[in-house]
Amino acid sequence: MKSRTLPFTAAAMAIAIAPVSALAHVGGHAHAHDAADSFAQALMHPFTGADHVAAMVAVGAWSALAVKPAWRAPLAFVALLAAGCVAGFAGLAVPGVEPMIAASVLVLGLLVAVQKRMPWGVAAVLASVFAFFHGAAHGAELPADNALMAAAAVCGMALGSATLHLAGLALGGALQRRHAWMARAGGAATAALGAFMLTRLA
Repeated sequence: MKSRTLPFTAAAMAIAIAPVSALAHVGGHAHAHDAADSFAQALMHPFTGADHVAAMVAVGAWSALAVKPAWRAPLAFVALLAAGCVAGFAGLAVPGVEPMIAASVLVLGLLVAVQKRMPWGVAAVLASVFAFFHGAAHGAELPADNALMAAAAVCGMALGSATLHLAGLALGGALQRRHAWMARAGGAATAALGAFMLTRLA
């Protein structure tokens, strides 16, 4: 029934109109009083940038459309996202963070648009590479004044990111059954966003 896909369509539209002003990563840790604050800020952080939202939803949607079993690439993404976040907490200078984030949006959007099938191992490696750079950007911005706060931030970020992956999985599965063209259009729009981000960095 069309009514069953309506929530997913609305979610896709909301993602598409996310403000481009949220693309910038300003750097520097946010302020938090304790581990609970760190967890809460990290939980919401993946939702605050259109680039992160687009990439994480695209990973889920692409996995639902073209990768079997569908859960493995998103799981790999979350794992390497956490590793990148720890690198950001540690102050590790990860080169090319912004270009790689933009490239991830472009590539993942294209994968959704063409519904490119590949073995789950290859898909997981590809997702992991992009995830590390997303995590490094998160880690540079999240509060982690001590080990407990850092652990809370990683857990919150992983949960927030996994939520976006699950939304992408649900969206991809719903559109695959009835409205494949919408998945292709959404992927193309995501790829266009990534291309726009790259032009801004040129």
